[in-house]
Amino acid sequence: MEYRRLGSTGLKISSVALGCGNFGGVGSAPAFFGQGEDRRQAFRLLDESWDLGINLFDSADAYGGGRSERFIGEWLKTKPNSVRQQILVSSKVFNRVGPGVNDQGLSRRHILRQIDSSLSRLGVERLDLYLVHEPDPETELLETLSALDDLVHAGKVHYVGASNFEAWRLAKSLWISDKHGLVRFEWVQNSYSLLDRAAEGELLPLCLDQGLGFTPFSPMAGGWLSGKYRQGQTFPAGSRMTFRPEPYAEWVSESTFQSLARLGREADRRGVEMGALALAWAMSHPQACSIVAGPRRPSHFSAVRQAIKLQLSPSEREEIASFMTFPPS
Repeated sequence: MEYRRLGSTGLKISSVALGCGNFGGVGSAPAFFGQGEDRRQAFRLLDESWDLGINLFDSADAYGGGRSERFIGEWLKTKPNSVRQQILVSSKVFNRVGPGVNDQGLSRRHILRQIDSSLSRLGVERLDLYLVHEPDPETELLETLSALDDLVHAGKVHYVGASNFEAWRLAKSLWISDKHGLVRFEWVQNSYSLLDRAAEGELLPLCLDQGLGFTPFSPMAGGWLSGKYRQGQTFPAGSRMTFRPEPYAEWVSESTFQSLARLGREADRRGVEMGALALAWAMSHPQACSIVAGPRRPSHFSAVRQAIKLQLSPSEREEIASFMTFPPS
C-alpha cells in the first residue's frame, strides 16, 4: 500500500480509503436504515482493510442512521492500542439525523451537536478528518467555517475538508477563511471516475493552485465500472440499479455499454479485473491522495489488491480515458 500526503498537510493517508457508507444502511437515506452490511459483515471488511494496509476509514454521522460510526467504534474497541493509534477516521456532517427543523445542515448549532454525537459513537476523543458533506445554501459560509475553526481549536478535529463542493463555492470558502483567519478546507471529496470527470474542469485546477488534496469517491461509478452491468441483461439482484437507480440513470445508454466493453477488453488484455483498472485509473491521477472505495464483501478486495499494483503512466491514463464516450449519451 502506498501512503500519500493529504494536500499541504503533514498527514499521510493510504492511497485507498475504506468507504463505510453501507454499514448499517445505504448511505444517508432513511428508507434503507438497517440494510447494507450488519455489524459482523462490517467487522470483516474493516479487518480486511487493515490487513491490506488501509489506514483511513470514511464515514458520516447520517450513514445508516449512525450505525456506520457505531460499527467502526465497536471494531476499534476490539483492537489493541497499537492498532487504534494507526487508524485515521473521517466523518461528515450535513444530512438529516432527526425529525426537527434544525436536525440537518451546517449551522453552528448542528455542527457542534453532531461532532459530539460522532465522537461518542466512534469512541474517540477527536476526529482525524471532518468534512462538510454537502453545501448548505441556507447557512452562511462564515458561520460554518467559524464553527469548524472552533472544533479544531478545541482539539475535537485535526483537519477539515469539503465534500460535493463546486469550485466557485470552494474558492469563496477559502477566501473567507483567509480574510477572517479561520481554518481552511484542506481537501475536497467529490465524485470522480471514468464515467464522471466533472472535477477536472474547474475543481481540480483550483485544488492544485491552492495546495488542496483530493479524495475522490465513487471511483467505480456506483458499480458501473466493475463489469457487472451488461447490455440486454437484468441488473444483478441487490445492486444499486435495483433499489437506487436514480443517480445513475443517465448511464443506461448504448454509448455507455460500448465504452464499458472497450474498458473490459483492455482489462482482459492486462489480466486484471475491469474494476481494478477503473480504480487504478482514478488512483493514478496526480492529485488523488486516496480513492474512497466501498467493497461490499471480502471478495471485492481482489480488485483493490490488483489496482494498487498497477502503475499507469500519463499516456496510459489518456488511452484508457479514450475508451469512454464522455459524457455518456
